[in-house]
Amino acid sequence: MLTTLPDSDSAQKLASGALNARLAACVSELGMVRSSYHWQGKIESAEEVQLLFKTSMARSLELEQFIQANHPYETPEILSWQATASTAYGQWVAAETQRPIHV
Repeated sequence: MLTTLPDSDSAQKLASGALNARLAACVSELGMVRSSYHWQGKIESAEEVQLLFKTSMARSLELEQFIQANHPYETPEILSWQATASTAYGQWVAAETQRPIHV
């Protein structure tokens, strides 16, 4: 899942929250990007930090909801797609995004 944020602090906060909640196994900060977009009748341009979240299909909806609820933008970019991973990496992502079992 991919999103952009206005700065490194908000990107770090969102990434840490997703990791702590086990909604992602890994979050990669892809760095600064320049985005140009239509917003409220004008063309805007801004530098943003792009984050790539690696999660399981089982947690993807919860991750999307988490990003929506904790993102500083009114209408955050949230893009997702299904990807094929190596067997070992896919198993690691699935294991790291499982909910802890309370007994």
